Amino acid sequence: MTKALKNQNKTDLVIGGAGFAGLALSIAVRQGLGEAFAVTVVDPALAANQSEDPRASAIAAAARRLFEAIAVWGAVADEVQPILDMVITDSKLDDAVRPTFLTFGGDVEPGEPFAHMVENRHLVDALVARAKELGIGLRASAVAGFEQGFHASEVKLADSERIFARLLVAADGAKSKIRDQAGIATHGWNYDQSAIVTTVAHERDHNGRAEEHFLPAGPFAILPLKGKRSSIVWTEDAREAARIVALSDPEFHEELERRFGLHLGDLQVVGARRAFPLGLFTARSFIGERLALIGDAAHVIHPIAGQGLNMGLRDVAALAEAIVDAARLGLDIGSPGVLERYQRWRRFDTMTMGIATDGLNRLFSNHSDVLRLVRDLGLGMVERMPFLKLLFIREAAGFTGNVPKLLRGEAL
Repeated sequence: MTKALKNQNKTDLVIGGAGFAGLALSIAVRQGLGEAFAVTVVDPALAANQSEDPRASAIAAAARRLFEAIAVWGAVADEVQPILDMVITDSKLDDAVRPTFLTFGGDVEPGEPFAHMVENRHLVDALVARAKELGIGLRASAVAGFEQGFHASEVKLADSERIFARLLVAADGAKSKIRDQAGIATHGWNYDQSAIVTTVAHERDHNGRAEEHFLPAGPFAILPLKGKRSSIVWTEDAREAARIVALSDPEFHEELERRFGLHLGDLQVVGARRAFPLGLFTARSFIGERLALIGDAAHVIHPIAGQGLNMGLRDVAALAEAIVDAARLGLDIGSPGVLERYQRWRRFDTMTMGIATDGLNRLFSNHSDVLRLVRDLGLGMVERMPFLKLLFIREAAGFTGNVPKLLRGEAL
């Protein structure tokens, strides 16, 4: 390759993956360092004019502050639904009554809900629009391979183009090809569970209330969306989930209604239904030579606490701050010292959350009456301890520990 061509295809940062994490990182870094800092995002999904992701996500308060700081939240504000309160029940599937053992108020700060629900397609489209506004390079291709060099990595794209970058970031999901090509192993296990995800419309207004019913097979979460609609995240044994998803529409409706109940009136499934396998996996290292992993490429946890996406955005905030600080000091953004700062920032929090969600899943997803009694006593104690509930709310909102600037709503 000629020197002229190398210069033509030289950039500072290449991000493989245009999901929430990859796009948010590109915007945060470009916004912090300006047009002189070149950023390229690579993902085949960028070929589509609009996102068709049918899922919805819970955006914790700290993550919302990040989206405000990178000037994206305003573009979706009319499409989001604040979670104003949450109730947790624990019962068997056919119990006539599901007693409420724990409730949470929705504000982490006065007037600031601890989470909002947003449909993924709206947020992805807003992120893409903001990236285009900032002049970030968006390539509808894939990272096919890379070779690390002393001063830069040569990133090979699926369309045969080669880009020289000081840092490559893997944001390409749980089955990250970039992580695999770097030889970074993952440690963890499958749960033999799947999460059935769909959207339902209902006769009555949810009033911003989220519900999580702990059933023997796993949690059944009802998460409010804008209008008289809710997103369902329904955990079942993997084989049972496959059976349920394959049912006819009337049969699926019957299974859904058994778990959802009739407190919001008649139900109608208005979204695609899909089942996603569940597991706990953590990359052996979040960094490599001129390489950083974020989001699901770095860690996958059980959705029982609704923290998977928000953990990825914590990665974004930490890595963006490390990159911007290093660049302003004239340091090499792909150097081991910069990347180690990011890994130290995120490793402990990730391991802690993984252990917590694994423990919760094992405690609640079983048929043991003894464990049910123990956990219900524990939930009842937490319900009567406001300071402990506040601690849980702040943890769920993302405001505990060493919080990066973007998660505090501060510009880099």
